[in-house]
Amino acid sequence: MSKRVEASQQKLEFPSLFNGQELLVKVVELLPYPIQVFSADGFVRFINSAALEMMGIKSIEAHVGKYNVFEDPVLRELGVMDHVRQVLTGEIVSLTDFNAPYQGIVRYFHAADNDIQAITADITCFPLVNADGSVGYFAAVFILKKIYRGREEIALGREYIESHWQQPFNIEEAAKAASLSKSHFIRLFKKNTGVTPHEYYINIKIGKLKEKLLDTNLTIAQAFAACNMGYNGHSARLFRERVGVSPSVYRKKSD
Repeated sequence: MSKRVEASQQKLEFPSLFNGQELLVKVVELLPYPIQVFSADGFVRFINSAALEMMGIKSIEAHVGKYNVFEDPVLRELGVMDHVRQVLTGEIVSLTDFNAPYQGIVRYFHAADNDIQAITADITCFPLVNADGSVGYFAAVFILKKIYRGREEIALGREYIESHWQQPFNIEEAAKAASLSKSHFIRLFKKNTGVTPHEYYINIKIGKLKEKLLDTNLTIAQAFAACNMGYNGHSARLFRERVGVSPSVYRKKSD
């Protein structure tokens, strides 16, 4: 066992932490960092106000003694459950850049929907041992890094796509511009705009192509080339699907 864990166990024996030390509990309650304390079976036994606010939980009664971290589908979906369970062996467990979709929290905790899309936090779980050295409880401390409300991040993603419409579509770079993971970016983008990032990109390309086709100084092939598109069966079919007519018919109708 590491020196770090041993030192933590010596200082955080559970009986001395809570029995007769109401002041310490009050301090934890007032800390601005979300904190939860769990019994070894995974049920939450204490939660401070900062954690209630972060998760949108409506009341302590709806959470304490009812939520079990080892049954949390959000943790299971994110693949970190086994890592969290290591705290029961006496290890300090750290989850860096833990990114949880907020709608999962809302569904599982019956929490208030605070117009949040995702929460990113660093989470440290550390054991609280009994006098005999066994893990009786463990605590989880959250350091919030980012609360994604969707609109601001998606605006950055849209701006990236709009300014790079002539380049090949790159979902990784668009998500990076929005400071979101690729999966979260795609999901939030469609929720906020009604289309996927790739569909949005194609719509911009087609819109620019329609403008170029109105320029009679350009051939149809040159109009496509100006939009960094080859004039071939695939691109012509894509235009027809989006506009309803072929490029040549569109140009004639616009004369």
